[in-house]
Amino acid sequence: MAPQTPRLVVPIDVKKRPWEQRLPLHNRWHPHIPPVADVTEGEIFRVEMVDWTGGRIGDNNSAADVKTVDLTVTHYLSGPLRVLDAKGVAAKPGDLLAVEICNLGPLPGDEWGFTATFDRENGGGFLTDHFPSATKAIWYFEGIYAYSPHIPGVRFPGLTHPGIVGTAPSPELLSIWNEREKKLAEDGAGSLTLCEVLHQRPLASLPTAKNCLLGLIEEGTPEWERIANEAARTIPGRENGGNCDIKNLSRGSKVYLPVFVDGANLSTGDMHFSQGDGEVSFCGAIEMSGFLELKCEILRGGMREYLTPMGPTQLHVNPIFEIGPMEPRFSEWLVFEGISVDEAGRQHYLDATVAYKRAVLNAIDYLSKFGYSKEQVYLLLSCCPCEGRISGIVDSPNAVATLAIPIAIFDQYDYDAMGAKDIRPKSGKVPAGPRIVKRTPDVLKCTYDGNLPITPNPGAEKKST
Repeated sequence: MAPQTPRLVVPIDVKKRPWEQRLPLHNRWHPHIPPVADVTEGEIFRVEMVDWTGGRIGDNNSAADVKTVDLTVTHYLSGPLRVLDAKGVAAKPGDLLAVEICNLGPLPGDEWGFTATFDRENGGGFLTDHFPSATKAIWYFEGIYAYSPHIPGVRFPGLTHPGIVGTAPSPELLSIWNEREKKLAEDGAGSLTLCEVLHQRPLASLPTAKNCLLGLIEEGTPEWERIANEAARTIPGRENGGNCDIKNLSRGSKVYLPVFVDGANLSTGDMHFSQGDGEVSFCGAIEMSGFLELKCEILRGGMREYLTPMGPTQLHVNPIFEIGPMEPRFSEWLVFEGISVDEAGRQHYLDATVAYKRAVLNAIDYLSKFGYSKEQVYLLLSCCPCEGRISGIVDSPNAVATLAIPIAIFDQYDYDAMGAKDIRPKSGKVPAGPRIVKRTPDVLKCTYDGNLPITPNPGAEKKST
């Protein structure tokens, strides 16, 4: 007998706000947020999701909604789901929950997405000291392909995936998260050498009741007040999985999540049509509403069998991810290298983050020679299927990071009209003047009204004079 159509467990109406949905959503991690539904291992079930903002960013001609978005809403998740075995026994702490992604995609009738950079005073991004303004590009979907009127000349297949898949923390694990992240925030940027080079703030997003949504827990009750003030934000990935933003978790992938509470309390959200490694602009995938069709298996005692704690407690573990077979095929790549030397020429010791920043800056500057604004390239590298790598981490003093861009995403016909076959270096100068087609319209952009300094690139400034 043919398998049944996947059971719809969490339905979404994109015309309604997150708190108006038939099954309420949540935007925090906490062990006492009750499950909204049960699922049984072996069954295929469907979960629908709003985009991470719950519809606050619109398909319009302004980036003002990005500039002013309140990031305390991050992220609206569907769930939690209690996972039972065939006998009706719930997953237990110490089990491993295998979650297979059988199918996924945008919600029918809502086939569009956005990529953005936050204002430096409101979230920023990996390169916020170079790009402090809020920007936005809208993308439209044609089957597996995406194109943007704000970044003309590119079209690519999306590797669709959920940014967030995770289980609920136990009270002890929640306490570990809050204590270590509070200490980081209290110690401040002055305690971290890396903060001289990376300017995204805050250092950590601590618990806050503002814009807190806790599913079935009624707002205003003593229980809501207690949980809202200690529930962890969903912004970083942690031991429970969460916001890992692994672009390859598409059809056929499997996630092995540690179980910390009875039932596992599985949640998911933050759907992406496509994303580059690192999601460098921060709001940097093609963000969208969407659905997942999932199948779960409970591996009894699997945490002890398969996960080795890397820390002071048995809770300091991390998930395992199995990448599926469905990926776009690209045969030609242009690869940009970065080393752990910052824009001021200062040497850093084996710092892969500084090296990756250099690789991304190198790629942005290079591609801007072909008619793109640097803001267009920044957003493109955040959401196209580019590949980031740590290529060297032992050859003191330089870590080496690389960013590989598939050449095929660029519109070859436009380059032929310019007299250049593609974006690769070739003999002679880069085409200039009328041979370069400006990629207009540009991304939507707001003014930056703050007074924080822009990081200069002395070498590029001397070259231009």
